[in-house]
Parts: sequence; C-alpha cells; structure tokens
Amino acid sequence: MSEQGSRRRSSVVVDGSSLTVERVVRVARESAGVVLADEAKGRMSSSRAALDRLLDKGATIYAVNTGVGDLVSSKVPKKDLRALQLNLLRSHACAVGDPYPAEVVRAMMLLRANALAKGFSGVRPEVAEVLVAMLNAEVHPVIPRQGSVGSSGDLAMLAHLGLVMVGEGEADAGSGVEPGVDALKRRGLEPLALEPKEAISIINGTQAMTALGVLAVRDAANLADNAQVAAAMSLEALRGTNSAFDPRVSKVRAHSGQVRVAANMMALLSGSEILQSHKHCSKVQDAYTLRCIPQVIGASLGAIWYAEDVLGIEMNSATDNPLFFPEDSSVVSAGNFHGQPVALAMDFLGLAVHELGSFSERRTARMVDHKLSGLPAFLTKHGGLSSGMMVPQYVAASLVAEDMVLVHPASATSIPTSANQEDHNSMGTIGAWKARQIIENVTKVVAIEMIASVQALDFVSASSSTAVEEVRSAIRSRVKRLDRDRSMTRDIDAVAAMIRSGELAQVAEHSCDFQRA
Repeated sequence: MSEQGSRRRSSVVVDGSSLTVERVVRVARESAGVVLADEAKGRMSSSRAALDRLLDKGATIYAVNTGVGDLVSSKVPKKDLRALQLNLLRSHACAVGDPYPAEVVRAMMLLRANALAKGFSGVRPEVAEVLVAMLNAEVHPVIPRQGSVGSSGDLAMLAHLGLVMVGEGEADAGSGVEPGVDALKRRGLEPLALEPKEAISIINGTQAMTALGVLAVRDAANLADNAQVAAAMSLEALRGTNSAFDPRVSKVRAHSGQVRVAANMMALLSGSEILQSHKHCSKVQDAYTLRCIPQVIGASLGAIWYAEDVLGIEMNSATDNPLFFPEDSSVVSAGNFHGQPVALAMDFLGLAVHELGSFSERRTARMVDHKLSGLPAFLTKHGGLSSGMMVPQYVAASLVAEDMVLVHPASATSIPTSANQEDHNSMGTIGAWKARQIIENVTKVVAIEMIASVQALDFVSASSSTAVEEVRSAIRSRVKRLDRDRSMTRDIDAVAAMIRSGELAQVAEHSCDFQRA
C-alpha cells in the first residue's frame, strides 16, 4: 500500500464528538490523515439553514450583522455582511511573538474543524472542509504565539489561521514561509469565500489553549511514567526499601494515582539484589522523596488524568458564539468561548508536573551528597580533582527554581478587554503555554536524576532489578560512565530525548508489569 493510501486508511474522523488525546496527537505529530464525517456535514448544513431563516426574518444576530465586543450595538448593513467577515479576520490577526510549532498549529486546525462539525455554529460544511484539506495537504498557517486572553476564544491566533483559509496571511506548505495564497496554490487548494457568521466561527473558540493542552497532557503523562522509573533507579542507588509501597498502604488511602504508582514501584523493583542485601538493616524508614513516591507522584498523575478529562470534553465541544439550534431555528448568544475550564486545568497541570521535577531534584541532591548517600561525594572517585555530578544538580535546581516562577496561576490574572464588555478573561492560553515550558524543564530535571542514578549504581556492588538494569543499560548506550570530568550538556540532552520519545518508559514496560499512564 502507498504511504498516501496507508494514511487515508488510518485517518482520524472529524465528527464533532469522538476526538481523543491520542487522535489529536496522531494528526499533530504524525500527520495522520483527516476525514470530515458525512453526518457532520448534514448537521452543519442544517445549522446554516437555521441562520439563513433568521436573517430572512430580519433578526439581529451578533457578529453576523452587528459589530463585535463593545461594538455589539453597531448594526452592519446587509450589503456589508461579507466585508465584515474579512474585516474580522484582518483586524483580529495581530498576535505577536515567535510562531507556534507545526504540531500546535495542526492540533489547532483539527480542533477547530471538530468544533464546527458539531453543527451549532451556523457555518457551511465548506469551512470545515477547507481546514481538513489544509491538514491533509500540510499547509500550516504561521500563527504567532502571544496575544490571547483566553476569552472570546483565542481570537488573535485563530484569526491568523482564518486569514490563510481565505488566501491571505502567511503559511508554510513545505517550502518555507510564504503568502497564504501561494501556500494553498502550491498544494492545489482554493481560498475560501466567507459567508456571514463564518469569520466569527473560525476565530471564536478555545482551540489554541486546547491544542497546547492536549499535547502537554500527553507529554506530562509520559513524563510521569519516566519520573517513576527515575525514582526506582534512585531508590536502588540510595539503598532504600520498598516496604512503603506495600499495597495495603494504598488500599487504606485509595487515590487512584497512588495505587498505580505503588504497584509500579513494586514491579520496577522486583527481583532486586540491592533490596535483599539490606532487608534486615537497622534503618526503619527512608526520606520522603523515597518513602512517599506513591503519594507525591501519584497525586501528580491524578492531576494529569483530571486535565485529560477536561480536555476530552473541551475538544468535542461547540465553543463559538452565538450558537444556532436547528430544531427550532433559534440563536443563543452565550459564553462557551470562555476558557476558564481549560485555564484552571492547565494551571493545575503545570503545578502537578512541577512537583515531579521538585521531587526528582531532591533525590539527585541526596545522591551527590556523600553524607546522605554513603556514596563518593558527587559520584566521582576523584573528588577535588574532579567535580563529578556537582553542577548537573545545580542545573536541576535552576530548572526547578524557574518552574517555581512559572507555576503562578495564569487564571488568577484576569484583565478586562473591549471597553469592559469582556470584563473577565481566563488567560488559559498563557497557562497552557506555561505548562508546556514546565514539562520541558522537568524533562531535563528527570534526565539529570537518571544520569546521576546510573552513575551512583556503578558504586553499588549488588545488582538491581531487571527493569532498572535494562533502563540503566539503555542509558549507558548513550551516556558513558563519568570517569573524568566532561561537559554533561550533550548527555543531559540525550537522556531528555529518550524520555520525550517514551523509549525508557517502554524499556521498563517490557521488563516488568509496569503500567503506563
């Protein structure tokens, strides 16, 4: 089968209700094909007919024959309704900053098509079909990252998307940034001619913050998997005990995340000679960062699951305004564009991932401190002449400190817009971008912990568990033993890449009964 045929066969269906995190990730990161469901086209046509009937009756409808925001009381003459559509895109397309990566843009396009496919936006099927065609042709609008306040939707970002749909703006169709009309032409696509209501339906939604959130929650889940593996490795290096992971402990405090992590820790440590070697030692209990792994990582895992649930609802919702209900040809002006559910979830996600990093860095600090670890100072045989793992712990501390600033909730910083007509904004897109930054920082923190634990285990005579030894071997294939000082930047980057790809979590999964998030 051809590559194109294979992709078509595995296409993600846009029907307004069945998107999942995994399907969005497939389209965003793997360029999976997209198909607009026939039933979605029917619903959109019915919704459009309801709008046309209202216009024929002379109804006043927000953003169809009125201005927007505080200009809602300004009536737009019938002859200017199509001009209003282009004006809305042009005026709102003023985002600034570096452009979003292609994966975010693709997720945004898919999510916007899915919201329209629900059939409550009053737009023709052609609008969603253009988005689908652009995805399949890999025409990616250039969308600057900054400028959304997270209410009335992600207006500025989505306006840049809309401009390319009508043959304006800028896009990348595989040959670098060029005018949107040229990118469409390069892929054999025609610009969309907008009808009344269609511009506001393109720009009025939460798809930028949701796109960022969906990708972030997938990465956060993968990172939580790796954080558990790193914790098991560090516990072995520090000759800790697995007694705190007794399933009876979690049974009497049955948070689902804690239960999962406790079971995973027992699996990861199964068969360890290190555990057996100190089974009857005098130490009663370990420090919190070893003893409370299920409670702390489990809580973060629960928060990640919560964020995924919120995003699951949001990605299959109608989020523009007004909404049309064909069954009685009614129109309702409301506020589904307000990003507060996503904003709170993204702030929570960022905090949860930060805790993974904070927890990880403390174990690294414990391993390099000979007074706490019983290992050579800074995990080097030649302390004084060599600094060993001293400064990688500094780097981890710096990244954690940066995240301490980033976890300030964006949702707590509402600033009114549009002459106080829009007097409370979610700042959800800022929160989602912050979560993405925190995930990247914590990925490097966990990478440093893994490198430190592998180095520390070289000083432990007994063998670790099968799972830990397999992960250790995988890391050693990319990172040499630190026998003499060298720059560790490339080593950290190499292990961080192994974390991002899911390679190390996969090794653990194949080595024992490890359940991934």
